[in-house]
Amino acid sequence: MKNIYRNIIQGKAKQLFCLGLAVTLTVSSCSDFTELQPLSALSETTAFSTSANVELAMNGMYWAAAIGTYAGGGGRGYPFGAASIQQGDMRGEDMVNLQAFYQITYEGTYTATSANNVNHWSTLYFLINEANIVIDGVQQASGNGVITSEQALVYEAEAKFLRALAHHELLIHFCRPYADNNGGNMGVPYRTTPVTGGTAVEEGLAQGRGTVAEAYARVLEDLNFAEQNLPATGGESISRARKGAAIALKTRVYLHMQDYANVISEATKLGATGSAPFTSPIGGYALTATPDGPFTNYSSNTESVFSIANSAASNGGVNGALASQYGASDFGFRDLVAISPNFYNIGFWHEDDLRRNMTYRQSAGISALYTTKYYESDRSDWAPIIRYAEVILNASEAYARQGNNGQALVLLNSVRDRAVPAAASYGTTAPPDLLQVIFNERRIEFLAEGRRWPDIHRLALDPQYSTGGIPAKVLASQISANGGQAVYDGSTILTPAWVAIPYSDDRFVWPISSDEVNSNPTLREQQNPGY
Repeated sequence: MKNIYRNIIQGKAKQLFCLGLAVTLTVSSCSDFTELQPLSALSETTAFSTSANVELAMNGMYWAAAIGTYAGGGGRGYPFGAASIQQGDMRGEDMVNLQAFYQITYEGTYTATSANNVNHWSTLYFLINEANIVIDGVQQASGNGVITSEQALVYEAEAKFLRALAHHELLIHFCRPYADNNGGNMGVPYRTTPVTGGTAVEEGLAQGRGTVAEAYARVLEDLNFAEQNLPATGGESISRARKGAAIALKTRVYLHMQDYANVISEATKLGATGSAPFTSPIGGYALTATPDGPFTNYSSNTESVFSIANSAASNGGVNGALASQYGASDFGFRDLVAISPNFYNIGFWHEDDLRRNMTYRQSAGISALYTTKYYESDRSDWAPIIRYAEVILNASEAYARQGNNGQALVLLNSVRDRAVPAAASYGTTAPPDLLQVIFNERRIEFLAEGRRWPDIHRLALDPQYSTGGIPAKVLASQISANGGQAVYDGSTILTPAWVAIPYSDDRFVWPISSDEVNSNPTLREQQNPGY
């Protein structure tokens, strides 16, 4: 089977690029791009021949980030739609898999041919190639006088933001964390050349994985360019990359690198310093008054820094939309992913926390507790990628790591206090183990947003806060056997039936796709151990 890179080279992805321009010449709004019919005749050359077509090419790139494919078929929400969020949750223990859809991911029984892993790899590299085509195309368009050099820089910055985001997603699934060997382990090929034919074939196939540290350096290089050249606001400021999104993503990347001084430096640019309430001078980001704000108005709120736009016409339908996967069948959804009773009953989640109200107890079907973060009956919920709450908690952890517990606590409280009763606030007295409290808060705040695995991954070697690998997990059969909904009683903790996978196990990282290694001799020799 041809690998994804060779498919791009030999024309398959070139054709998909044309289909990815899922817009018409009369519409350029990113929030609408997924509702429109694809153009069938734009090559990557034609796409940059007019200013209107350049905007279509941009929309095609965002389409590639949102929709993806599954086993060569229709959209499934790869690489940054519903599927990536579910993969991040299913690799952790706070959400529970109820059916066969994500069982392989949940139980860690994947191989190099497992469909979810294969498609995650291939669609991420497809997006990366689309970004590279855009970068090359807008540079040519500027040189030809089609768009101004200023416009070209903004477009290039958007593409580099997505390129960085995609490579970092690859790093947290297919590589050991930065903390292991100081980034000296195998990374992922950092693709920066558009592949549409010609000599790029052999150049691409010859490129090896490099190291994790090298890939992180390239991620930061792309994000620094994006920060310097993106506008602070304008257009669809949540669904299109803007300056604040590049900075926010850098706080995440530096946290994975354990570079806490730079986490603080970047978060400070977004106002996450000093006294609460926090408001970013770039982009005007601020926490919404209540924790459900980013989800009840997902396309227009102060807290969402960057989200992937979605629509009723474009999403993965019953197989890929967030509401469909996370929602209960009471509302016409699929009962696939629920909240683990062990997390709902965990001691640090206050019983009067408003985030407990963002759940639903099903009246029929599989008896479990579901999130209501995604609730649109037409499955049009946008996929949250990074929120201001994450920037604040990233900064909180970084300050605590550097011994500034006072500032860390102020930041932590700003997120927590909007959800808990006044009596439950930490006030000005830091808990004895402030870092543990911050990690607990992250688990509550980002429940069902795919952020659990990245935290497990980056903390894998932490001497105090590591899970030791992939945590043990509750199975759906245990929920049923213990009374279904009755087990969500605020106190019951089930002994997980699915055993933990230690960090030393090869299964901690995913194998490179068989599609890739079967036809790429370079990466065949650099497959992850054990596969």
